[in-house]
Amino acid sequence: MGDEENAAPGQGNWRARTAILTLGAFAVGTDGYVLVGLLPEINRTLHVGIAASGQLVSIFALVYALLSPLLATVTGRWPRRRVLVAGLMLLGAGNAVTALADNYGLVLASRILAGAGAAMFTASAVATAAHLAADRRRGTAIAMVTAGSTLSLVLGAPLGTVIGKTWGWQAAIWFITAIALTVAVAIAILLPAIRIDQDVALRQRLAPLTDMRVLRVLVVTLLAFIAVFLPFTYMSAVFAPATGGDQSRIALLLMVFGIFATGGNLLAGRLADRYDARLVVIGATLSMAVVFLVMAGVRESFAAVAVMHALSGFVCFSVIGPQQHRIIAFAPPGGAPLVTSLNLSTAYLGNFASSVLGAVILSTAGSPTWILPTAAVFAITASVLAWSTRPRGEVMWRHAGQNRIDDRSRSDAGASAGRGGSALL
Repeated sequence: MGDEENAAPGQGNWRARTAILTLGAFAVGTDGYVLVGLLPEINRTLHVGIAASGQLVSIFALVYALLSPLLATVTGRWPRRRVLVAGLMLLGAGNAVTALADNYGLVLASRILAGAGAAMFTASAVATAAHLAADRRRGTAIAMVTAGSTLSLVLGAPLGTVIGKTWGWQAAIWFITAIALTVAVAIAILLPAIRIDQDVALRQRLAPLTDMRVLRVLVVTLLAFIAVFLPFTYMSAVFAPATGGDQSRIALLLMVFGIFATGGNLLAGRLADRYDARLVVIGATLSMAVVFLVMAGVRESFAAVAVMHALSGFVCFSVIGPQQHRIIAFAPPGGAPLVTSLNLSTAYLGNFASSVLGAVILSTAGSPTWILPTAAVFAITASVLAWSTRPRGEVMWRHAGQNRIDDRSRSDAGASAGRGGSALL
């Protein structure tokens, strides 16, 4: 398979290839979450306090958010296979240093390296999956990749924590490294060398940064994920009346949330394929607001809280896939990796902003009860903004994009016939 080959959208076994990308997203997500459960062991090994070890988690997310758009732009002309493999190799290298290092400074630097690899991989994986599946299955393909992230929450992080507590926290890091490198090899062998709009100039690739439609989608993502992560980040405080501080109950709530988040994400992808993705986002954010307000009234019943967490996970993670679907529709030729990276970075920014806002609420209001109605306000605001965004430009671009894909496919088919009918894949 030569580097000059390109996969026509919608051709080949796109589901199997997207499943490989899903496993890569699982490794990236697990890497971002697993240290949370291993902080006590890391504290003892590196002889640092809980605040310092907590920075190992936050620096990974911050580097991801800051570098994702930059790396998407720098690698815009690379074949997607090269970007994906390089991202996983960086992640694996960063994790190897993390596992081998015996001082805090080196471990912190290694988390920066791993965060850069995660930033390089995830946005490109989403853009690649969308390209492989073509327009009619774009939402499903995006949902498959983002499902890897939600599965890392419900399966990867708990499994990594068990491994770390059984064989040492370094073993958990090696476990993630092994997954990342295995997926890198699979991508190098099985994924075609996709080149998306290689003749596009850098100025055209950066055009989304000045597109108000793209910026409005990003604002919706920011508001929605502030709403998502406010109750999630401060779960132990908000639902203390129901859990009584019992860590096993909190872990059960996390698991319920993650399981239903995976289901909501996959269903939202299918709905975005069949209907206007904007309407899916509006329905999800309005449902979030309702769930959060009901949560505020049942905080003392663990059974009721568990049911509401199932509903919360389902609707909260019905947002990111359709938002990726929407923002790709506004991307110019060559701009898909940049806009998907911007959307993911904005979601991470929402996570960060929610932690700051939640801390302010706890310190000023004096009660965590106010976190839930505040989250509902952000969800409603996101819904109103999504509703006010005119869908006409999105639909028109989608039709134009499909025509461009069809024209390119016919052109590629003609060129292939001229070469004796050699297959593209």
